[in-house]
Amino acid sequence: MVKKKGKLQLSDVFVFINTTFNNTLVYISDTEGNILSWATSGNQGFKGSRKGTPYAAGIAARVVSKKVIDLCSASIGKFGIFAEVFIKGPGPGGESAVRSVGEYFSITKISNVTSIPHNGCRPKKARRV
Repeated sequence: MVKKKGKLQLSDVFVFINTTFNNTLVYISDTEGNILSWATSGNQGFKGSRKGTPYAAGIAARVVSKKVIDLCSASIGKFGIFAEVFIKGPGPGGESAVRSVGEYFSITKISNVTSIPHNGCRPKKARRV
């Protein structure tokens, strides 16, 4: 017999938002690191420069959040899942994506994990005229 898959029993999730100037990627994982759902601005039908807008980032975050809520049991309810949000990158979509995630989850922590170079790239060699 084939066993029917039940709904997930989640209490905590991690939300990773990777923003660039051209696109926004949103991933939601469980506490063990298994990706439950993901979406991008381009994935939602935005093309070209509109992919990098805060509106497109919010739509992508909303779609991912709905998918994860549907995966979970109905007994948990809308705000029964706690989320830690990690934002990475310089793009404009991070803040609006966090607001969209906040519509579906109780946000416990927001962290900016953008990497900062200590000394940067090696400069170009001096120009000789």
